[in-house]
Amino acid sequence: MMRGLPFTASRHGGFTTLFQKEILRFWKVSFQTIASPVLNALLYLLIFSHVLESRVTVFGGQVRYTEFLIPGLVMMSVLQNSFANASSSLIQSKITGNLIFILLPPLSPLDFYAAYVLGAMVRGVAVGAGVFLVTLAFEPTLAVLAHPLWALAFALLGSGILATLGLIAGMQADKFDEIAAFQNFLIMPLTFLSGVFYSIHSLPAFWQTLSHFNPFFYMIDGFRYGFFGLSDVHPAQSLALVALAAVLLAALALTLLARGYKLRH
Repeated sequence: MMRGLPFTASRHGGFTTLFQKEILRFWKVSFQTIASPVLNALLYLLIFSHVLESRVTVFGGQVRYTEFLIPGLVMMSVLQNSFANASSSLIQSKITGNLIFILLPPLSPLDFYAAYVLGAMVRGVAVGAGVFLVTLAFEPTLAVLAHPLWALAFALLGSGILATLGLIAGMQADKFDEIAAFQNFLIMPLTFLSGVFYSIHSLPAFWQTLSHFNPFFYMIDGFRYGFFGLSDVHPAQSLALVALAAVLLAALALTLLARGYKLRH
């Protein structure tokens, strides 16, 4: 079991060191961890906007398709990279055997959780900011958001949720293949089917109903509301559901960490 010490000032140094380690881990290879995802999002924008700009109507024609697409790509980048950072960091430490150097210091489960999740959030938000800045060249009008605080709230909650999922996946997995399976068969499908590239109102009734069971949909729809003041679901409802998911996942992750689940053996 991990040492159940509270997160106090006396433990602040350990948390800070681990957090800095998580930041440096992805920043030293920023061309791969930051620039590459930004380029991928830019390619999505170029292809989908070129093909669908004149063929897809969203929000009753109040928003052009390219404008609609950009917030979805930004949020997709935030979510996927938050998950990737936490999961890859933990599984890499487990496989290389250096996880013992993180478990031996007197870090509480909350220290451990906060360092990994906040580090992953920094990467997710950094990639999202990069995507947003690059895509502004195509839609400069998006520089002024209708409700920036709503967008920020959903970005932070979404990145925190995916970072927590990445941490849980890293604890569960014993090899990189298992992390890849988690990402390919859960994270990516839920992201792509969450309304990044379309409004759910363009779907048949059955698929619209099914989309409401996808938690990623509420993250992206709420984030898009921050840009346009338009959404498929009321943003307060989306925020409540996303916040509830964040609390439940955090509680699960902290419980697993306190038990040392698949970490101390």
